[in-house]
Amino acid sequence: DKILMQREVAFAGDFFKTLGLAPDMPVIAPVIARVTLDGAAAAAGIKDGDRVVSIRGDEADSFSAGYICPKATALGDIHHDPDRLRRPMRRTPGGWVEISWDEALDETAARIHDIRSQHGPHAVAMYLGNPTVHNHGALLYSLLFAKALGSRSRFSATSVDQLPKMLASLLLYGHQLLMSVPDVDRTDCFIIFGANPAVSNGSIMSAPGMRHRLAAIRARGGRVIVFDPRRTETAELADEHIAVRPGTDALVLSAMLNVLFAEDRVQLQHLSSHVQGIDALRGAVAGLSPEATAPVTGVDAAVLRRIVRTYVQTPRAVIYGRVGVSMHAYGGLANWLIECLNILSGHFDREGGAMFTTPAINLVQLGSWLGQRGHHDKFRSRVRDIPEFGGELSVACMAEEMETPGDKQIRALITHAGNPVLSTPNGRRLDAALSRLDFMVA
Repeated sequence: DKILMQREVAFAGDFFKTLGLAPDMPVIAPVIARVTLDGAAAAAGIKDGDRVVSIRGDEADSFSAGYICPKATALGDIHHDPDRLRRPMRRTPGGWVEISWDEALDETAARIHDIRSQHGPHAVAMYLGNPTVHNHGALLYSLLFAKALGSRSRFSATSVDQLPKMLASLLLYGHQLLMSVPDVDRTDCFIIFGANPAVSNGSIMSAPGMRHRLAAIRARGGRVIVFDPRRTETAELADEHIAVRPGTDALVLSAMLNVLFAEDRVQLQHLSSHVQGIDALRGAVAGLSPEATAPVTGVDAAVLRRIVRTYVQTPRAVIYGRVGVSMHAYGGLANWLIECLNILSGHFDREGGAMFTTPAINLVQLGSWLGQRGHHDKFRSRVRDIPEFGGELSVACMAEEMETPGDKQIRALITHAGNPVLSTPNGRRLDAALSRLDFMVA
């Protein structure tokens, strides 16, 4: 979110000028570092109205407690970078030329209108980058704009690393955004699959200063266990690291459920009236014991049985999975199995387990109002016949939908807060496809 400091610092500078403070007197303005999902609070030192001289974590903030990520500390540099775009630019045969906002918006609207009129709404594609969700305004109006555009050619960074978790939420809870998060500050057994929160600060769960939170679990006598092919920074901080073979997380999780059923450790408690299909799940994992799956997963059967027993017997425990369990062929299944384990072990909707959040802005309800509860396979991609999810196609389809001639071929692209050439599969192919579009605006 490169305009964070531009907006908040400019506002703070004007405010302090009204107080009659000397222009060379540094003042401290509270800001939120929305460059990542942890949303850490920060304090920016400002001189001369909008010149940022320092950024540090806000120790008085109850959420981030003084933690600030490296991205946030560099926001002042971004704000004052001479290469930062401050006005729209148009590509011409002679290079980039600065134009006014009115000119840029008028030309964009005219070109999109012409292409839609000539080739239909699906010829105009839209790509939303990850920072879109860091800003409530961008998130709200991007949905409204997409609805007005009426195109099925919608893509986002979500399909790179998150859709499997959203699919699991849709199938289990009836809403793609109703995602449970671990109650990390109260848990005594934190089992992590394919995530590196010491670096990411808890993707989706948004927990700044995860290194301190992980240390706190161990300090109160709890355990942190990491399943990951790589010895990550989080694994270095954990009590135990299990080097599972890449792509076999679903088998490991199925084996854990097998132990849960075989040893009669299912305990639904207050969720018993809300859960159905247990017998079908029991049958599905019946032949997937730790011993049967070990040759494929590389996880020792005795070790896995011990971990399951520790997890079940710890009153406040939770299993959490993220990018690593999503970015392979069985990502949807792996995310679904994690939810099933938390539910069937009695660690769902309870202190120290997996819980739904109660945020200040209810994005789940907002999504329902905007028709974003979620759906799957309502339509398919034109070239490879890949199903949509939540109105979006996978970014893996984007280049081929631009390259392949025919009805509904993508001829224009609108990107917001994203760089798909660098962040999506086969970037070189996409780069070449972008150069052949009739129009593109970023």
